[in-house]
Amino acid sequence: MKKTVPTYELYGERTGERPDFWLHCETIPSRSSLYHWEIGLHRHESFFQILYIAGGSGDAVFGNAVHTIEPPMVITVPPALSHGFRFSRDIDGFVFTILASHLKTTPGERSRLGSFLATPHLTRLDGREDAAYVAATLTRLAREWETNRSNRTDLLDAYLTSVLTLAARLDEASDSRDDTADSENEQRVQRFQALLQQHHRSHRPAAAYARELGLSLTHLNRITRIIVGLSAHEMISRKLIGEARRELVFTRASVQEISFRLGFADPAYFSRFFLRQTGMTPRAWRMAERERLGA
Repeated sequence: MKKTVPTYELYGERTGERPDFWLHCETIPSRSSLYHWEIGLHRHESFFQILYIAGGSGDAVFGNAVHTIEPPMVITVPPALSHGFRFSRDIDGFVFTILASHLKTTPGERSRLGSFLATPHLTRLDGREDAAYVAATLTRLAREWETNRSNRTDLLDAYLTSVLTLAARLDEASDSRDDTADSENEQRVQRFQALLQQHHRSHRPAAAYARELGLSLTHLNRITRIIVGLSAHEMISRKLIGEARRELVFTRASVQEISFRLGFADPAYFSRFFLRQTGMTPRAWRMAERERLGA
């Protein structure tokens, strides 16, 4: 392993050689065989990685820590983490490289999934039903990416979200921690997030969500601040801004079209809302982000 840890987009491709993608997939042997089955320590500033190890063996290196690879296994690697791998010649599986800003849950976000995504994990895919589903879904994800059929983005998103959510659940179940933290308040916040995913384009006020959950607005705000660190209103605004950013980076729609898609009747108000939340206008943010990503 090298003492100096380089930054790559994909391993061996220096920053500046920027590919135009939000998700990339390749077999593990296709790249590791070029480097004698050893991937030296490196990092990806903007990308999250998932390795599905279907067969073979090896070591995963995170900083100075070395972990044994025992297939079948899922390895998740957050952005900016120094990592490397040593593989046996019979290694089998896929590596998925995902633009971190495309993830529906941000690594480090104050939630169980956000915490899981913020640190590296080696999750065994044992005989449990969810483990078999994760393995099958990662295989489907690889096939869907390779075939490049039309209208595939929603499917890729769904597969990816399912895999990460279930991997976090499997990892948690295998941990010896006390599960009493999986409280009623956490379940309420999860229901609120599900409702928010369904209705954010209708711009429901926080009080409407509280009523549907059978809570007072004060109670809803209290538990969201405990679990997520944000008020209910702040979570609504963050959801809209997250969807706006995704549209601005990953579609060619105009700012006006995006504002209508997100339920804003007045594009000028949408621009003011975006500026207030991010410090930049939608057009300026789009240009800066695309330049940063080399798209």
